[in-house]
Amino acid sequence: MANISPYGRFTHAVVRGVPESFGRADGQDTKEKESVELAKAQRQFGVLTGALRQKVGLQLIEIPADQDLPESWRIEDVAVIQGDTALITRPFRQQRRTEAEAVRRVMSELNLTVVEMGVEEGGSGGATLEGSDVLFTGREFFVGISSHTNHRGAEVLADTFRDFAVSTVPVCGGARLKNICSMGGPDTIIISNSEKARKTLRMMEQLTDHHYDMLTVPEDAAANCVYVQSPSKVDFLLHRPADECPDSIAAFQKLQDYTLLPTACSEVSKLGASLSSLCLLINRKHTYF
Repeated sequence: MANISPYGRFTHAVVRGVPESFGRADGQDTKEKESVELAKAQRQFGVLTGALRQKVGLQLIEIPADQDLPESWRIEDVAVIQGDTALITRPFRQQRRTEAEAVRRVMSELNLTVVEMGVEEGGSGGATLEGSDVLFTGREFFVGISSHTNHRGAEVLADTFRDFAVSTVPVCGGARLKNICSMGGPDTIIISNSEKARKTLRMMEQLTDHHYDMLTVPEDAAANCVYVQSPSKVDFLLHRPADECPDSIAAFQKLQDYTLLPTACSEVSKLGASLSSLCLLINRKHTYF
């Protein structure tokens, strides 16, 4: 296996602004979701980006909001990045695929090797892959097979990142894999205590030879966190605050020596998104230990 940077060591965060069309699909108000507050979503986005830049110390690259792309703030979905390679994905919904254009330009400007997931992949219907279905542990990839990501998409990811094992696990109930689990540090998986999450975890454990520590949280929404180790080797964890996930705060406090950063995302969560949906994290220092 090629040398890799320690898990969580990042230098840049790429984000995309929340547009005025937030909460709409194809330019129309979304009927099946809870009503969202645009101003509140934009404030929460500002707090997240401020935490990444000012507290964690990452270099922040913000792509302007695009009113014609109401879901483009879900930037995690359109690229999977590991090392010097960025795989530009193919979201399930046709309307979202042009979101990749601005992200592709940023990846090129950062001198990453850009790999395209072409429309021809997989024949009829083609490969689909969204980054919120991809969990990279620092050692291997788990890809959630969901209503957004199919097996052919997982195969393209495996072809792109050949230094790492890639395992697929089904995700139930319309969720994305990272709605129910995320990394809480090197070798630590944060996972919901729901039955669907426990079922997914059992499958993941059967597919890996590595032992991961588990931090179980009682609320699904709390299972998605953003872990970053700063250049000064401080462990930061961005997580849902007490007013959004009150029953999970005690679990986060078990992470000794971490700097916990409560970060609200109630508005994007109404649309099925999570904290990690709002950013792409990149390491451009090439320092390996």
